[in-house]
Amino acid sequence: MEKLIRMPVVLPLLTFVLILVVWEAGTRLFAVPSYILPAPSRIMGGFEVVSLSRWIEHVWSTLRVALMGFLLAIIISLPIAVGLAKSRFLSRSLYPLLVVIQSVPVVAVAPIIIVVLGTDDAPRVVITFMITFFPLVVSMTTGLMATPPELIELSRSLRAPVWREISQIRLPYATPYIFSGLKISITLSVIGAVVAEFVAAEKGIGYFIQFSTSMFKLPQAWAGLVVLLVMSLVLFQAVSLTQKILFPWSLPKERK
Repeated sequence: MEKLIRMPVVLPLLTFVLILVVWEAGTRLFAVPSYILPAPSRIMGGFEVVSLSRWIEHVWSTLRVALMGFLLAIIISLPIAVGLAKSRFLSRSLYPLLVVIQSVPVVAVAPIIIVVLGTDDAPRVVITFMITFFPLVVSMTTGLMATPPELIELSRSLRAPVWREISQIRLPYATPYIFSGLKISITLSVIGAVVAEFVAAEKGIGYFIQFSTSMFKLPQAWAGLVVLLVMSLVLFQAVSLTQKILFPWSLPKERK
């Protein structure tokens, strides 16, 4: 029994089940209206009133935009991070600008992006990219600059090309930092996709939640929130599994 409790999944699962039991009992005991806080059983009923094909359509719409924005953020973040790590001039001139851009509320800019780019996937991908971009740049730059200086000096004394210094010295040291940023950004990509769907969309989990709340169908809206939670957890675990399989040496010893 003690060995079972020590398993990493057991305690969180038991805590989650306990929360559900207290939640269900509290809503029934105090007769809480479903439009304020639906019981877990009513939320499960919210799944049943929507067909499976409709759920798949909404999930795929949100997941597609989230992954596209996430991949775009990776593609653009890496060269910028390399430039920031290699050039003090770029670090001083570009980094403050990135901070300013990150400080602008995406929700305020989203309607402008929709007007400029239209109502298809492009503006939603851009909004998702804006939310996921900054943590990746910061984590990648921090990791690239964390390389021991003596290794950099050694590579330069051996006249190693810049690309080898980056690929064989800096990137291996930056890998743990990069995956830390990836784990944060993959969950933010789901948030970005939902924010974009709140502004302009005809399908997606964000659109589904907004539509359900406007029709006072709170159990359905909560069911959409559960789907978003599961989606974020699955994507987070996918990034963690990728690190564990492809880069096990970048993990702490107790997690390998």
